[in-house]
Amino acid sequence: PYIIGMAGSVAVGKSTTARILRSLLARWPNHPKVDLVPTDGFLLPNATLEREGLMNRKGFPESYDLPTLLRFLSEIKAGRRNVTAPVYSHLTYDVIADKQITIDRPDILIVEGLNVLQTGKPPRDGKAIPYVSDYFDFSIYMDADEEVLRTWYIDRFFSLRETAFQDPRSYFHRYGSLSDNETRQTANRIWETINLLNLRENGLPTRQRADLILHKGADHIINAVDLRRI
Repeated sequence: PYIIGMAGSVAVGKSTTARILRSLLARWPNHPKVDLVPTDGFLLPNATLEREGLMNRKGFPESYDLPTLLRFLSEIKAGRRNVTAPVYSHLTYDVIADKQITIDRPDILIVEGLNVLQTGKPPRDGKAIPYVSDYFDFSIYMDADEEVLRTWYIDRFFSLRETAFQDPRSYFHRYGSLSDNETRQTANRIWETINLLNLRENGLPTRQRADLILHKGADHIINAVDLRRI
């Protein structure tokens, strides 16, 4: 299978772009089988994150079950049948226990996540350490200016306050009754202390590793395309 990795900040539009890309690729004349897997499902369960003191680092590299993600990609690349991946609920903000999706020998697989281009320090003993991006045949980084991303995140937070946050099952149900001013302050605080920090520490440093960088303007239109010479 041909594996495409898609990285980028929270609120940049990775999920939407990945779904559009899947639909477009599936329309090719030979009708390839195209699947999409978000890496959210490979986050450690909330109970584990709480126990390890990592809830405020959710989405950072250390909050993922990396061995399981690498094993999944290895099995996909090897052409195994019916490879399973865990499922994440954005409503409960947690991995859904005992629920999985099955990927069966796709022609193309899109893997979408915050830090899928992340690497680490090379080992001193020279032993091979696999990275998620080692399994990619092509990689895309969705990019936008920081203040544009902040605006999109806050706008989305307001939208969720009126929709998903109203559901008592929502992890963020406590935010459903906030005033406009409280909503803006809360969204801005979360952006500053978690999402922006993650972007600067782990996202932006990997941007130039991508084969393709798609930069979006404030109107959500892609206004610059940087393709690595290949």
